[in-house]
Amino acid sequence: MAPRLAPAVTIRYAFPDDDEAVARLAALDSQAVPAGPLLVAEVGGELWAAVALHGPAALGDPFRPTAELIGLLRERARQLTRPERRRRAYPRTRSAATTTSAARSTSSARHG
Repeated sequence: MAPRLAPAVTIRYAFPDDDEAVARLAALDSQAVPAGPLLVAEVGGELWAAVALHGPAALGDPFRPTAELIGLLRERARQLTRPERRRRAYPRTRSAATTTSAARSTSSARHG
């Protein structure tokens, strides 16, 4: 028997044409549709889960295995909303091997 492949999952922003599917998820999960932008997890062309981009609200189809999808959605939301990383105020130091190699080249050029 061939191994069963997991279905492809698409994580994306919810679009206005997803409103009906998101409302269905909210009704199945006995919750209100979260306000603001949402990220959704789509499996096989169907929305299985959604999370608020800003906040803890999450929706999942209770008849499907959505706990891991919600975790993935929350992680992606965190990545998208975290502040930009600041550049270092100081330059990165070169590795010891690079520094030693550069020093040898300079020394050889002077003495050679």
